[in-house]
Amino acid sequence: MEAAIAVVALLFVLLVVLGAWATVKAVGAAKRAADRTITQARRTVEDHTLRAKSLVQVGPQAELAQLRLKLRTSMRATQDALHAGAAEDESLKESLALFQRLSAHGHELDGELRRLESEPDRTTLAERLPGLRERTERIVGSADSLRWAARDRARRFADDDLDSLSAQIDMEAGALRHWTTEEEASTATPPPPWPEAPAPEAPEAEQTWPGGARRETAEQPTMPAITPPEPRPTYPWEKKQPRPESTT
Repeated sequence: MEAAIAVVALLFVLLVVLGAWATVKAVGAAKRAADRTITQARRTVEDHTLRAKSLVQVGPQAELAQLRLKLRTSMRATQDALHAGAAEDESLKESLALFQRLSAHGHELDGELRRLESEPDRTTLAERLPGLRERTERIVGSADSLRWAARDRARRFADDDLDSLSAQIDMEAGALRHWTTEEEASTATPPPPWPEAPAPEAPEAEQTWPGGARRETAEQPTMPAITPPEPRPTYPWEKKQPRPESTT
């Protein structure tokens, strides 16, 4: 009986501890959500204020507001892109570490620009504006480079995956339509046979160019040989040739 009471008491303590832990976690999550909401609202209000100052004010104060707005917009967009990509791509963690170092320079410049908004000496402010503008362009350029590189990398992976998926789908579609290949093979008509070659004709007597030798063929009869003429008759009025005299 005492053991059962001890088990029940232990379970009750565990339930109380778990309930307290869950309550603390829920309160912490709610507090973090509220902090994010407040921070986001503060940023939104500040961005709208800077946009209004850049449109309403003139001179160095207006340019300071434009520089702050440009810096904050670029840094926030790069931060969101890198955090979203690092959750799926481990190689972006190094880029995120570089951005954290760049973000320190950005916060320092943003604080300096905010303090200079209330600077009454416009002459000194106008002299410092070129240097502030150059620092802003360098930080914004580095942030934009990281952001677009991360986006191009994500798009490249998406394109490669889409190409592979399209190839697999084409193969599967061809396998599902296997009957079309069989039907095409069964209904294909054989090609027509080639015509027979004509029978060879009888050879004719070979012709040669004029003036050339002409060869006799087996079918051409041979010409008879010319009969030598008979001895020529002699007549009385013909003078006989003198006989050669003997030298004796």
